[in-house]
Amino acid sequence: MREYLIEDLKPGMITAAAVKTQRGQLIIQPDVVLTTALISRIDFYGIKSVQIKDIETDEPPAAAPAAESPADASYSQKVKSSQAFQNYQADFETRTNSLKTIFNDFINSGGTVNKDALLRETASLIGSQKTTIEFFDMLHNMRQDDDSTYAHSLNVALISRMIGIWLKFPEKDLDTLTLAGLLHDIGKTKIPDEILNKQTRLTDEEFAAIRQHPRYGYDILRNQPLDSRIKKAALMHHERCDGSGYPLGLTLDDIDDYALIIAIADVYDAMTAARSYREPLCPFQVIAEFEKDGLQKYKPKYILTFLEHIATTYQNNRVVLSDGQKAKIVLLNRNHLSKPLVQLDNGEGIDLDKSPLYIKSLI
Repeated sequence: MREYLIEDLKPGMITAAAVKTQRGQLIIQPDVVLTTALISRIDFYGIKSVQIKDIETDEPPAAAPAAESPADASYSQKVKSSQAFQNYQADFETRTNSLKTIFNDFINSGGTVNKDALLRETASLIGSQKTTIEFFDMLHNMRQDDDSTYAHSLNVALISRMIGIWLKFPEKDLDTLTLAGLLHDIGKTKIPDEILNKQTRLTDEEFAAIRQHPRYGYDILRNQPLDSRIKKAALMHHERCDGSGYPLGLTLDDIDDYALIIAIADVYDAMTAARSYREPLCPFQVIAEFEKDGLQKYKPKYILTFLEHIATTYQNNRVVLSDGQKAKIVLLNRNHLSKPLVQLDNGEGIDLDKSPLYIKSLI
């Protein structure tokens, strides 16, 4: 085993120990073969050196136990082990870092938002997946419990654009919607980091401060040469159709359509993020949370289009139920999308809409 500086790492080397950030976040497991994408990921986190196996003297990577074999690995493990995911991960983190630089440049200088640069930073991530399931698999498995405002903004932009595609928006409107997603949370740059990154429960005063970020965002963008829908999305993305949102308590007729789409993407991204108290939710758990929260909070055309496409994406997928049984989704329930008809491995069918069981994870 030897320690190599980042500039001396080469594809094909095998990690001898876990690679972690200074904060202790796991980046790469031991016994992983490095790729160009993984080396870029290590560099992105400012890690200076990595323990690498000496092929001539170290033991080769032990074979994975049967429970960890590709056939039995979790859905997430399968996605994360793919070369496509590793490439996407490295690209995503590079774009996130660039997005932070662009934000800080125009906020600190008082200059103009560089719309072209923002769209360029998302271009390699848009359309890099051939199917909807690939798109959401990449996003779901990118999630960390310390996702930055910039990573969240990039996710929301990509999800919002996908919703726009499903709604058959023209290309020009898709670009405007993407920019709205990228800039929707820019007001959070005015919130102190100690509040945004606080791991314990927020005080009432701290929570009130965070709820001001839509106003701050609108103020930042007010005089920028941007489409008015982008500015309204920053102000209104926490508004809800039933009047329960903030900061203005608006109802459906008063909320801009782009803000209504951003709201769905924003909530979805938050629910699929890892938290210190829970793992990321699987797609059907997310759908269940939307259904439980009350679809009346969102514009019916937008929320139903979104949830139906998410559910349809995983039609025929194998899943694990809440009691540990494995099954296959065979028929969606259009009235209760989180509760499809499933078939157990023994051939028995279960209508989850008439059962206390629910889908806990994908296989």
